[in-house]
Amino acid sequence: MVTLLEITDEASAAQVVDRLTRSGPEAQADQDLKLRAVAEIIDAVKTRGDDALAEYTQRFDRVTLTPDQFELSPEEIDREVAKVDPALIAVLTRAHANIKSFHAKHLRQSWEESGDDGTVIGQRLTPIDRAGVYVPGGKAFYPSSVLMNITPASVAGVKEIVMVSPPSFEGGIQPVVLAAARLAGATRVFRVGGAQAVAALAYGTTHVPQVLKITGPGNIYVALAKRLVKSVVDIDSEAGPSEVVVIADERANPACVAAEMIAQAEHDEDATAILLTPSKRLAGEVVQQVAERSAKQPRRAIIEQSLSSRGFAVVVRDIEEAVRLSDLIAPEHLSIQTEFPRKIFDKVRNAGAVMLGASTPVAVGDYYAGPNHILPTGRRARFSSPLTAEDFRKVTSVIGYSQERLRADAEDICTLARAEGLEAHAAAVEVRL
Repeated sequence: MVTLLEITDEASAAQVVDRLTRSGPEAQADQDLKLRAVAEIIDAVKTRGDDALAEYTQRFDRVTLTPDQFELSPEEIDREVAKVDPALIAVLTRAHANIKSFHAKHLRQSWEESGDDGTVIGQRLTPIDRAGVYVPGGKAFYPSSVLMNITPASVAGVKEIVMVSPPSFEGGIQPVVLAAARLAGATRVFRVGGAQAVAALAYGTTHVPQVLKITGPGNIYVALAKRLVKSVVDIDSEAGPSEVVVIADERANPACVAAEMIAQAEHDEDATAILLTPSKRLAGEVVQQVAERSAKQPRRAIIEQSLSSRGFAVVVRDIEEAVRLSDLIAPEHLSIQTEFPRKIFDKVRNAGAVMLGASTPVAVGDYYAGPNHILPTGRRARFSSPLTAEDFRKVTSVIGYSQERLRADAEDICTLARAEGLEAHAAAVEVRL
């Protein structure tokens, strides 16, 4: 099920790197085809608004809704939330507290500096006015994603947080998802999903308000829709299939390593799970453990398909090579299961979230610890970061020159303006002297 690879020299190392980091032409061709279909959906919603949204909801979700039925009323949400087990509500509440506490620590403060001559410079940080959060439905439902998307926006001070999710539960939204939305701070909830919901958030319709930022995971159609609308609205990232890399030494427990790989493969058929280890013995035992443990899982078919296509156990020449290879992959999740995980972590540069030690399963970060599980995928951890409360705020620069300071700096400013051939810029300074 899991492909076993070994690096013995530079040639085999290059082959392994290529295999773990490339996407084939077939995948690109398939994505291009989907991109064209998504572009048609977005154009239809952009031009026909609620009518197109209702048509696509009927076509893709098999649910008939009139535009005035898109939004769930507070009373409808009350009825659904009342169905949720109070014990589960208590767990969501504790997880929410951890997430809220973590993100509150990340907020920067506005600042200003005043010079002796009266000059003022600084930055003012303010929340965006309205955010949109996409929550998947269909195969599975994710109250954890609700907390991870809405809580940072709420912490940032966003006044209106609009949640959309497919009507995949009896023509509505799963009660536990609604409970999480209420707890995290959603102000409006709509039972629409897919690329059409992203288009509605980006451009607005009569019933769905236009937002300024769209966050949240979804299938390939949702991801492509976010890509196409990001010229008019900010997005968190173009999230791809879930990923984990495990760096493990000869002391690692093969059962723990195998369990981490299986857990990631459980997400969907395109998820990636990779073991990097200098121990050939451990790699062999993990491959065996994965086969045995996968057979007992309820989502066995999804796990086996994922691991057959995107599951690898790579025997590297040393632990330093494992770190270098991991940095090239830049995984969404990196699990370090070695004797001294902090020493390995100090060498890591590219990862969305790092789990230190065998006692820290990825699920701790997915659900409970506090850091966001909305993470960069598809090697984007080389240049992007997890979702934070800061992503829902914007910075305005503040400059206030005194006459004294303007006179002191005028010559330099005019020199730079004229060096760029912008005489009117220089004149705008000189007229004030």
